[in-house]
Amino acid sequence: MPTFETAPGVHLHYLVDDFTEPWREAATIVLLHGNAESGQAWYAWVPLLARRFRVVRPDMRGYGASTPMPRDFKWSLDVIIDDYRHLLDALGVRRFHLVGAKIGGIVARAFAARRPERVATLTVIGSPPPLRRGAERIPELNQEFETRGVEHWARRTMAGRLGDRFPAEGVEWWIKFMGRTPVSTIVGFNAAINYSDIRADLPKIVCPTLVITTDESGLASVGRDPRVAADHQELRAARGARQLVPRRGERRRALRAGHPGLRRSPRRRYLTSTSSSASRLGPSIMTARVSPRG
Repeated sequence: MPTFETAPGVHLHYLVDDFTEPWREAATIVLLHGNAESGQAWYAWVPLLARRFRVVRPDMRGYGASTPMPRDFKWSLDVIIDDYRHLLDALGVRRFHLVGAKIGGIVARAFAARRPERVATLTVIGSPPPLRRGAERIPELNQEFETRGVEHWARRTMAGRLGDRFPAEGVEWWIKFMGRTPVSTIVGFNAAINYSDIRADLPKIVCPTLVITTDESGLASVGRDPRVAADHQELRAARGARQLVPRRGERRRALRAGHPGLRRSPRRRYLTSTSSSASRLGPSIMTARVSPRG
């Protein structure tokens, strides 16, 4: 099990998937997972990407097979960014494509803004807006984690996470997967990171950016909440971005089941078109939809 010691006693677990031609130097993609997850969350994406790119999937500190964090750990976005940066230094990766899903999209945007020399392209998938509403619920959520556990929270909220046609056995898998998160980790993370304000970072993002969001998602919908639409428009207007908007319920299937619409979507074409010329690309905007499965 590959690990990297990012601080004394703190080990990051990570996976590297590389099925590219061994005589060619492949570009690297770094995939950042969401809250209460790990790099395993990208299981359906690896077969699609690893044939053409070197794929790095780290587990954030505290999550997956990485070292759990104590309740009083002083979380910050810079700490998380530095963990990933040091890991990539150790792997010999200087510049890479960065992909972040859900809260991983918050971390990815901050990374691209604060370490622009490292990020060739940025992709943000189903992520909260730069200023996420709901921080007043932190004490209530942490009380639930402490008294009933992470699995209880995952089960209670899973209906809003997966599409209405997701198989029951898949729903149960995701509940168990997220429920393994240590309580000590998620309590501190929820209070310090889950509702981060990264509005000041957006104008500093200079790399080509793809935003994949939804028009009827409970997490960050451009259709249900005009403030979210404004936030995504701010990202697009700041430096220019391409945007993919799946239909209701399709984002979760796309993220968690390798949705065929995304296999044919601009996501892979976007990476292919930017892998060798990212520094020369100017701002662009594109809107598309993912067709429902079946």
